[in-house]
Formats: sequence, structure tokens, C-alpha cells
Amino acid sequence: MPTFIIILLAQLIDWLVGDPPKWPHPVRFIGQWIQYLTNRLNHGRARFAKGVLTAVLTIGAVFTIVFGIVFSAYEVHTLFGIIVEILLIAMGLAQKSLQQAALLVYRPLVNGDINEARNKLSWIVGRDTSHLNEPEIVRGVVETVSENTSDGVTAPIFYALLFGATGLWVYKAINTLDSMIGYKNEQYGQFGKFSARLDDVANFIPSRITGLLIILFTKNETTRALGNRFTLWLVDAKKHPSPNSGYLEAATAYQLGIRLGGYNRYQGMESFRAYMGTPDVTLSGIHIHTTIRHMIVVSLLFTLIIGGLLYGISYTWG
Repeated sequence: MPTFIIILLAQLIDWLVGDPPKWPHPVRFIGQWIQYLTNRLNHGRARFAKGVLTAVLTIGAVFTIVFGIVFSAYEVHTLFGIIVEILLIAMGLAQKSLQQAALLVYRPLVNGDINEARNKLSWIVGRDTSHLNEPEIVRGVVETVSENTSDGVTAPIFYALLFGATGLWVYKAINTLDSMIGYKNEQYGQFGKFSARLDDVANFIPSRITGLLIILFTKNETTRALGNRFTLWLVDAKKHPSPNSGYLEAATAYQLGIRLGGYNRYQGMESFRAYMGTPDVTLSGIHIHTTIRHMIVVSLLFTLIIGGLLYGISYTWG
């Protein structure tokens, strides 16, 4: 069975089931392992080298476990191996959980309960939310869903297309390392530097493909021509402090005619992130739904286009 068909089935399972809240998720165990290594190694001298060791031990452990499970399953029977791989890939996708998190903010917002919307937003962003008005709440959700369309969906799909479930979970290990220790502060600046750079490299191609698909295949809500949006997308994407996230957020901004970026407050300290897009319209709840639709459309197209291309290449050369 072609890998992209396996991934399409995994996407269907993720869309229907998502992550049952009472089930233990593999990312949780990866996080516990990273925390154990961090507690043991993140002190004293040579913190950069210790951080490299933490990344290698984490990625190595995940690779060994997942490869062993998949290999053993296929040894039992090909069909059993396919089923196991579909389930492992489905568990590594976050499309359903991203939609659910966004709608937790959307529902109280459209019902006029702005305090509850602020509270639910605080579950998914690191910025202070207690003072935010409706457009700023929407901005937080749109930026989160847009950025994580790559981190949580298309990047895992990309590595699953290349290397199956093992590739997906190695990527998830890298992404979890970055989310836990990839901070530019005194505690993790040296220890997590390697993990942060590794995550940047791993997301370089998927983020750009995903942003391009948003520009090409989602509904243009503005009067701007495709060429103009494409050019502005490439310019604004580079303004983001992340080398990859800007390609998602800028694409979303120019498709919707909105402006993302701006002032955020973290633990009472205000910071500014460069604007992307132009404020043709004011951010409102409808933009949350539209961004979710972008994620669904682009995730499916990513699998079909990139998967079909890879399958065609392998079939020709095979």
C-alpha cells in the first residue's frame, strides 16, 4: 500500500477520534524522558554538549522503540503492520486537537463571554491574556492554529511520507525537545540550543510548502492578485523571529486580509513582534473558523500532492 494512502487513513482517524483525553499519549512519555535527562544534565559545565547528548538520547530512544514496534508488526503480517503504522501516524497528528482548542476559545467569544474566552486562550498561548479584547483574542487563536498547521500536522506528515511512522515520531521527538528546552534564556540558552536549531532545520521545508499551499489553494478573502500576495508573503515571512513560523502566519494574513503580529505581554513585560499582513478587515470570530478550514484543506492537499509526487518518483525509479 502506498505510504500516502496509509497517511490519508491516519488523517481520517485523527479527524474522527483525535486524542482521547484519558488515553496516555506518546508525547507525554517523550516529555517525561526529556525532563528526566534535563534534571540530570542541565547544570554545571559543558551545557551545550549535555544538551546535544539529551537530544541524541531522546531521538535514539524514540527511533529504536517505534522502529521496533513497526518492524515487529510487519513481521507478524503485512496487514497487521499497516494497521499498526496507521495508528502510530494518527497518534502523531494534531489536526483534531488543534480544532478543538480553537473552538474552546471561539464559543465563549461569540457568546459574549470575553473573560471565558481569555481564560481558554491562556491554555494554548504563552502570552498574558487577561487584558485582551476580541480582535487580540482572535489574533492569538489564528496565530496558534496557523503556526501549528505545520508543526502539528503537515511536518509530521512530511516525515511520515519519507520514513513512515518512525520518521514521524523522530520528528515529534525533535519538536518536543524544542518545546521543552529550546528557550533563549539563562536556564536553557546553552542546553537547549542544539534542539532549537534541529527543530528549525526539521521544519524548514514543511513550513514553506504549507505556506505556499495556503497561498495557492485556500480562498482569497481580499482583492489582491495572487502574484502580489505571493510577493508580500515572502517579504513578511522573514519578519517573524522564528525562521519557519512566519511562512504560515504571513500566508494566513494575506489570504484573509488581516494583520498578525503586534504587542504581546509576558509575565507583565511587553514585547513587540513585527506585523505581517495588512488590516483590511478587523479580526473577528469568523477568522478562527476560516483558519481551521485552511488547516483541513492544506493538510489534505499536502498529503495528496507531496505523497503523490514521492510515490510517482519511487514508482519511476523502482
